[in-house]
Amino acid sequence: MMKRKVAVGLSLALISSFSLTAFAHSGADDKGKQIEKVEFSSMKAPNKIEDMIKTYTESKVKVTYKDGSVKEKPLNYNQLFLSKDKIVDNKGEKIPAGTPIDVNGDPIVDNSVPDKPSYFISDAPDSNSLIQIGNKTYMVSHYEYESQNNAGEEIEGLPASMTLTQLDRDEKTGKLTVNNSKKIDFANVNGLWTPCNGSTTEWGTHMGSEEYEPDARAFEQDKNSDSYKAVTNYANYYFKDQSKANPYYYGYIPEISISKEGQPSVEKHYSTGRFSHEMMQVLPDRKTAIFGDDGGNTMMFMYVADKKEDFSSGTLYAAKFDQKGTENGGSGDLKWIKLGHALDKEVETIINSGIKFSDIFETADQPTEGFTAVKTNASKNVEYLKVKPGMDTAAAFLESRRYGAILGATSEFNKMEGLTVNKDDKKAYMAISYQEKSMEKQEGSVQDDIQLPKRKSGVTYELNLGGHQKDKNGNFIFSKYVPSNMHGLVVGEDLAKADSLGNTANPNKVANPDNLSYSKDLNTLFIGEDSNMHTNNFVWAYNLETKKLSRILSVPVGAEATGLRAVDNVKDSRYLLSNYQHPGEDISEKEITAVDKKQLEEEMKKKIGIMETGGVGYIDGLPGEKAGK
Repeated sequence: MMKRKVAVGLSLALISSFSLTAFAHSGADDKGKQIEKVEFSSMKAPNKIEDMIKTYTESKVKVTYKDGSVKEKPLNYNQLFLSKDKIVDNKGEKIPAGTPIDVNGDPIVDNSVPDKPSYFISDAPDSNSLIQIGNKTYMVSHYEYESQNNAGEEIEGLPASMTLTQLDRDEKTGKLTVNNSKKIDFANVNGLWTPCNGSTTEWGTHMGSEEYEPDARAFEQDKNSDSYKAVTNYANYYFKDQSKANPYYYGYIPEISISKEGQPSVEKHYSTGRFSHEMMQVLPDRKTAIFGDDGGNTMMFMYVADKKEDFSSGTLYAAKFDQKGTENGGSGDLKWIKLGHALDKEVETIINSGIKFSDIFETADQPTEGFTAVKTNASKNVEYLKVKPGMDTAAAFLESRRYGAILGATSEFNKMEGLTVNKDDKKAYMAISYQEKSMEKQEGSVQDDIQLPKRKSGVTYELNLGGHQKDKNGNFIFSKYVPSNMHGLVVGEDLAKADSLGNTANPNKVANPDNLSYSKDLNTLFIGEDSNMHTNNFVWAYNLETKKLSRILSVPVGAEATGLRAVDNVKDSRYLLSNYQHPGEDISEKEITAVDKKQLEEEMKKKIGIMETGGVGYIDGLPGEKAGK
């Protein structure tokens, strides 16, 4: 995603993702009807400056009911707030929604411009979850990172944050508005590192993420490394104490619960492994989960919890990809390798012991007997590693990708991003945002399991889920939802050269899929883009029966469409959450001739600002009725 890059009494859980797109109230004349089918019209891509700088939709939804009646409605985008809006109550003052807080709950200050200190404000709202507690509606929201400080410099190691916002809902229209908001305290888990996408569980909690885990080897061995700088900067910002810098604190799944009094609590699931968590998608058995692992040379992981709805202990697996074809994005079978079993508390105890990378692995500088050559996103270089005696559990859960590669798992996925699940058909969907580099054939590679044609604009894959599967050692995997194979479903199309609007991928197809969300009642897969190949990024609706692809939302030029989540049937309303982040990024690098690029930049600065704030909102107009089955 990032380009640079004890719920009580829950009656209803609505989504996760920092993108709000709501399909709102159905209307009294439609109550009691059942949907036969839904069709979205596809809006045109923006080609005028006034449209390129805004978030909007011109799409319509045509609903055919079981009784034969037909109704067509326009969709509409509603913005709830900007990340710079002062809606958060914090120690007696109102602070911007996107401002991070330190271990004491105080806003973190940007001192980059002398004599002009101000609070940091993230321009990158991401995942949201809507959660109903009794008769109140809450939204958990991520703020992924801050692009730059007030001096215009790129920031390393700034702590991230989440907010809990109480929303009011109009019973007649379904419209959502902000009641109040507060920051979520992560002090009990040493803060929050780069929360990207997320998900909402069926039991009403929010599963967050920590993306781009810092490299513990570089942190230990090289004080000039990006990892060392980022982790020490983080400790200074968050703890005001550099001695608390520890890369093993970060790279996990935080679960957010909300009490019946509306108070949030945080638990990090250390036993789900440490890697670049784009997100975690819990499957229909409520104990199996799969993950996005963002970056290059990444890995597909699966976790099977010991108990339903409890991810504090379980077994972690990594996939071996057996390629079967290259057509339409490619296909392959998945075989699973057990990395280990652990409890959160067990892994946390290892972390708190002060363990370092060199305590876990022996290393060599060249091919050496007894050492395994691996290439993973952790370092991006070929490494020669051997696990030290008694360190398998530490390796499995603190260095999951490196350990998985030693055991033979495929570490060649690239930009593995969003996930969603289709319960009835036992399918999952996975976004590979940029299918290139480690996913292409690589001469002299240490592994080269994946050898697919380059498709920079990416592919959305369909994964088949099933039971009765065994791991590499012949032991049964205790899950009925193990991914067994994958194949391309929605593919992008690269262009040989940029068009007049600066697009380097076909603007009428999905480019660089990121956020995914499935609606059962609409039989629709929603796809949000994180593309530098489309000048404006879009949200798409893909009908799984008719295969029709419709553009339903455009976000500001240079912005990424984030936080996508379809929420079905919430008190006669339907919501599709969808945000945008870092608007205006890289405008100057686009080859735009259709409009005056300088004027486009000026209008962006005037109306929104360049990478100053992100937006949280939703689309309404979708039918609230149930599908007829």
